[in-house]
Amino acid sequence: MREGTRAPRTTAPAALVAAGLLLTACGTTPRPGAPAPGGTSTTREAAGGAEASTTLGGPGSACALPVSFALAEGWLPKAVKDPEDPELAELTHQGPAVVRCEVDAKPAGHIGYLRVWTSGTEPARAALEGFVRAEAKSTDVSYRETGAGAVPVVEVTYTVHNDLMDWPKEERAFAVAVPAGTVIVHLGGFDTEEHREMLPAYELARTTVKPR
Repeated sequence: MREGTRAPRTTAPAALVAAGLLLTACGTTPRPGAPAPGGTSTTREAAGGAEASTTLGGPGSACALPVSFALAEGWLPKAVKDPEDPELAELTHQGPAVVRCEVDAKPAGHIGYLRVWTSGTEPARAALEGFVRAEAKSTDVSYRETGAGAVPVVEVTYTVHNDLMDWPKEERAFAVAVPAGTVIVHLGGFDTEEHREMLPAYELARTTVKPR
């Protein structure tokens, strides 16, 4: 099945769903649209078309991170359980980066995740390049620097081939280098259509990211 003839969202492959469940720690899923547990409530504001309802990365939030950023309403964050476990390295490591947090879009009505990775103290561009090189079958790679937000951001867009469903799909990520380390925030998605529908939440994170 190719892009443009995707299956309905309710028929997502079990392997895709299981991959997300394997990476995350146990937790309670709130009703769609409810603030994520542990997040700091903020005044709602439109940014890139997404409504901000919580802040991730700060004190008391679901994931301890070197940065903080706003989360779109309904997106559910969970810390990744045992990301350094060598038995899970195939899922939790990509190039120089280790995944620390998953933000599930399903409560907001999408099939996909924002995943937050950390990558030592190398420059943002170097970390992002290593991250993309480690992505199998990545093509059409394009980097750019943006000035949005409180810190300089390096962003990448690229295409990968989904072997499971046999179609190409868009991916993107941004990286920031802060004193506590380099952080990569990646947006995937079930397919390109799903990915594009989730872009407002990604843009909200990118434009509000700041060091902790």
